[in-house]
Amino acid sequence: MIMPQSKRLLSKFFSSIFSRSKNNSQRVSIFIDGSNLYHSLEENCKRFDLDFSAFAKKLCATRKLTRIYYYNVQRDPDRGKQAFEDQQKFLTALKDIPNLEVRLGVSKSRGEITVEKGVDIMIATDILKYAWNNSYDVAILVSGDGDFAYAVQSAKDSGAQIEVAAFPSNLSSELANSADYTKILTVPYFKYLWTKNRRYKKYNGNHRHNGKKRHYSHSNQNGSHKTNKSF
Repeated sequence: MIMPQSKRLLSKFFSSIFSRSKNNSQRVSIFIDGSNLYHSLEENCKRFDLDFSAFAKKLCATRKLTRIYYYNVQRDPDRGKQAFEDQQKFLTALKDIPNLEVRLGVSKSRGEITVEKGVDIMIATDILKYAWNNSYDVAILVSGDGDFAYAVQSAKDSGAQIEVAAFPSNLSSELANSADYTKILTVPYFKYLWTKNRRYKKYNGNHRHNGKKRHYSHSNQNGSHKTNKSF
């Protein structure tokens, strides 16, 4: 005869096994807002030579990583040849990472002002599209931008689980509240996630700061250039 206490222990044991099995079988897709992540790392860690493969694996934990999507804007070579070439080296390295896809928006010039186009829309559309297509069980959005809150909620309505990973310094409360789970990134979290050698130079970008679209002036009245770096 099995005592009630033993029954509870057995129930807890088998429940734990089932939970781990289910967790290990979950398909995970990671959506990285490149500009948002860059500025967060620069602000909090004072460096940005991130090992994206190691970062993705840590976010995924024991679950099955199926795809990583990295988003940013394509640099305009006419606005800075060296910056464009440095970005190309960085993107080439990213494309060598298994199961990682790079998706680029464009930067548009309006006189002396450059703004980015299309990145937010691409991220939101992909999160929704792949949720509706049942391409993932769990989506991890690496961004703190509140503009994604509605897309996150809509993807959840389709049955997907949506997680957000961001530093508290640039995490929108609206986005955090819309997610199933929020991973608060900290400086110690990245301790073993940096590249072993810094092969790629820093380059200047005309992108967003803290998740918001950024208008960029190429020069001041003295003709000197202002820069805002980004991945």
